Amino acid sequence: MSSRTERAGGFEYFDHDADIGIVGRGHTIEEAFANAARAVFNIPYDLRSVTPERELTVEFDEPDPEFALVEWLNALLAASRIEGVVPAEFEIRRDGSRWIGRAWGTPLRPEIERGTEVKGATLTALSVTQRDGVWEARCVVDV
Repeated sequence: MSSRTERAGGFEYFDHDADIGIVGRGHTIEEAFANAARAVFNIPYDLRSVTPERELTVEFDEPDPEFALVEWLNALLAASRIEGVVPAEFEIRRDGSRWIGRAWGTPLRPEIERGTEVKGATLTALSVTQRDGVWEARCVVDV
């Protein structure tokens, strides 16, 4: 996948050998995490065809923001597979080291699949930073 930006969606991709790098941006770390999740699920699914019919919830403890990003994305991928739901709307909040995330989506339907499976978020190119008031959450996902 070549580098491209979904400007309205707050995320973009970067080239990485056989896998795909994702970047989520936002005015808060939580918004950056939500946009990173949107980037991940936009790879295998056409999120424009997803409506918020069902809710997924994930919770975890992780004091390190970088590891929290990987935990968040992998927890969402697992919940999505278990529940058969394609999420397209995301929110996450933190209280100290406790993270509580929610996502809304639709049951999986063949017509929204793009054919590229995301297996999981990795520690490769992992960073969570703030520059000029904008948070950026990035990592490589295994496809």
